[in-house]
Amino acid sequence: MITIGVLNLQGAVSEHFVMTQKAIEKVDFDAEAKTVRYAADVADCDGIIISGGESTVIGKLIEERGISKIIKENNIPIFGTCAGMVLLSKKIDQEQPILRLMDIEVKRNAYGSQKNSFERKIEILGDIFQGIFIRAPAVEKIHEDNDNNEEIEILSKLDDIIIAVRQGNNIAMAFHPELTEDTRLHEYYLNLVLDSKN
Repeated sequence: MITIGVLNLQGAVSEHFVMTQKAIEKVDFDAEAKTVRYAADVADCDGIIISGGESTVIGKLIEERGISKIIKENNIPIFGTCAGMVLLSKKIDQEQPILRLMDIEVKRNAYGSQKNSFERKIEILGDIFQGIFIRAPAVEKIHEDNDNNEEIEILSKLDDIIIAVRQGNNIAMAFHPELTEDTRLHEYYLNLVLDSKN
């Protein structure tokens, strides 16, 4: 049994929770999803999803509540979308609390404001997905020389801009897979978490 915690601090929490539950129904192993708000809840999880929202608010709360410390100590695999990508990065274009778990530099709101939101077909892992971009960030730089000794895999680009990456057991995506009806990326993450336990 693996337990996936959807960080319930701010943002598209319910959408990620529902999508994770739907993905669990499609995989061939035991898993459960729950929402988490505090460090003690996070400590009981095998994986954590950080949804879109205000990265400054989420970053401040995970720092204040000791959640970032637990994630790092327990080496919990993270699936970060939109604001989650910002929080996973090593460096961003402004000062705010971040996890610094992936050797990437990210630009917040790289695609503009809310009114510049858009949808595009994107290719990830050899398949086509619907990408929903809302005040989306983008990866500006990858640090190949890193202390993690873990290669950064580019999962997807949009017009030569990096929008999805994986490093070790962490995944960051600039868009919102939870706002579609397609569970495949959540299934991919569930399998990653399972593999990390074996």
